[in-house]
Amino acid sequence: MATTADFRNGLCLEWNNDLYSIVEFQHVKPGKGPAFVRTKLRNIKTGRVIDNTFTAGVNVITARIEKREFQFLYKDEDGYNFMETDTFEQFNLDEKMVPQADLMKEGQAVSALVHAETETILSIELPQYVELRVTYTEPGLKGDTTTSPSKPATVETGASIRVPLFIENDELIRVNTTTYEYDSRVKEGK
Repeated sequence: MATTADFRNGLCLEWNNDLYSIVEFQHVKPGKGPAFVRTKLRNIKTGRVIDNTFTAGVNVITARIEKREFQFLYKDEDGYNFMETDTFEQFNLDEKMVPQADLMKEGQAVSALVHAETETILSIELPQYVELRVTYTEPGLKGDTTTSPSKPATVETGASIRVPLFIENDELIRVNTTTYEYDSRVKEGK
């Protein structure tokens, strides 16, 4: 249990039968009337951000959220299968619970937000950058930079991203998982 005086960015609350993380908050003391706290709350399951105003001093229920390391094993008809790297416990998640699934390859290390009291997995997060091999891209034409400095490419996981013209089939590249953009080539053999 906490009050609005304990608010800080990142604090997780159980509010309206759901879990929310505080993105932003501001204590306001108007000249007339009681003080209040204006907040922006992010729904942990959906990622949607909402505005809410709490009366100053009101009690709220806090939730303990832990970040744990997992490994993506494989995908089957039931969904995505993961293993906790500390306990080797395996579990299955529905496809809608795994954003950016098209950038995950077998053996990929991921982080998961876990509700500590119920041991429920709330979301899966990929690292900011992943290394993927280009399986197909059209050859770039020399000097063709005026109309399109990039071209579409398919990577080993099936995702389609845009890459520079000099990237060829079977090259290893770094991809930003939040923007689906090409970052750089990866030198192999090290």
